[in-house]
Amino acid sequence: MKIGIIIFSNTGNTLSLAERIGVALKKGGLTVRTEQITTDGDPQKMGDNIKFKNIPKADPYDAIIFGSPVWAFSLCPVMKEYLSEMGPLKGKKIALFTTKMIPFHWMGGYNAISKMKKLVEAKNGKVLGSGIVAWKKKGPAKNVDEVIDNISGLF
Repeated sequence: MKIGIIIFSNTGNTLSLAERIGVALKKGGLTVRTEQITTDGDPQKMGDNIKFKNIPKADPYDAIIFGSPVWAFSLCPVMKEYLSEMGPLKGKKIALFTTKMIPFHWMGGYNAISKMKKLVEAKNGKVLGSGIVAWKKKGPAKNVDEVIDNISGLF
């Protein structure tokens, strides 16, 4: 099975989690590639006018893991626009994860996952599971290993 981990990462936290999920999947014998969605300019200044520099394609993968930060208690606009614009996901197995700084998942984490799930299902993707990691300002997040195990265990 060929798995794509497609993420947007502004600070590097989402990317670091994606890389760790990739390592866990590769240990299980799966083929994994991590791709980043990038913008042409500062995404925090673009508002609703997102201009993409790199737009990863879903076609090469049997399964996809989408990862995004939470911004302003919701799904990051870059990931929202990417998922809205992408082609069909028919037959694709999908997992989702978000990263955030506020420790309570009800403060944006659940909302972001819900929005991602609706966007993926509108493209006929099958969401198998999801995870939320809340980073601490000092030290590692408590549930990083749990989220890695849960997501990698889906495939």
